[in-house]
Order: sequence, then structure tokens, then C-alpha cells
Amino acid sequence: MSAAVTVCPHPVDTRTPRVPANLAYSLTLPAALASPAVARSATRTILEAHGLDDVTTAAVQVVGELAACACLFTPDDSVYLSLRYRDDALRISLYDGHPRHTHRRLAAACDGRRRSALLLLACVMHACDGEWGFGESAEPGDGTRLWAVSPRAGARAYGQAA
Repeated sequence: MSAAVTVCPHPVDTRTPRVPANLAYSLTLPAALASPAVARSATRTILEAHGLDDVTTAAVQVVGELAACACLFTPDDSVYLSLRYRDDALRISLYDGHPRHTHRRLAAACDGRRRSALLLLACVMHACDGEWGFGESAEPGDGTRLWAVSPRAGARAYGQAA
């Protein structure tokens, strides 16, 4: 039996463990009704691959709420999801193309609509001892960034209570 031959001069290390510390994923999703379900499914798969089964219940709920809000508000054809695990917390960001309103009253009304759309998210994050918010985003390509940071211990407790 002969060894595998490759034309690549740099060896590929296939032994890199899928641990929480190297969880860093980004997805571009269409701004469509099915996208929150796709985002939830992808999140579940990613977390399980990185040994974070204990935070899956909370994370899937958070991703679904953020994705639904982003798809609802974006005037663009797509939204952008980012999942990162740093400092023993899952960091979730969704970006949509809805720019901040320059008129103060319009901005306040729009923010109120977003907060109303994210009431369930607020409850989940409170139960997880996490933080969440939204605001202007310069990346990727202007619009609004919605984010949530869920400590692992809080997300684990949320999943056990559910």
C-alpha cells in the first residue's frame, strides 16, 4: 500500500480537534422565510461538532430569533450570520442591510419595532445571564448588527430547565 500523494507543499493537519476554542463560522443566508430554520439547523450542527451540546437549546433559540428579525427588517436579498466562541461564551451576530434612520423619531420608532420583535430573545438572554443588543454596523457593508453573547454556564442552565 502506498502513501497518499499530494501536490500541495503544505501538509494538511486533519487531526485538528473541533473544540469550542476554534469555533468561528460565518454564513450568508437569503432574506427568506426559510432562513431562520436553516440558521437554527446549521447552529445545532456546528455546536455539536465543537462539543457544545450543552448550549444548543439556548443558542438555537437565540439564532432563530435574531435571524427572523434580520430577515424581517432587511431591504437586501441576504443577511449575514456569525458564530464565535470566545472567553467561555457563545457570540452570535446577525447583520442586515437596514440602515439607521437619520431622523430621530424614525430611528426611535424603528428601534421600538425591533425591540418588540425581539421580546422572546430578551427573555432567553435574561435566563442565560447574557447580553444582547442591536445598532449601526459598518461591517459587512453598513446596515444593522444584532448581537447576543451567552455565557456557557447560563446557556447550559437554560437548556437544563427547558
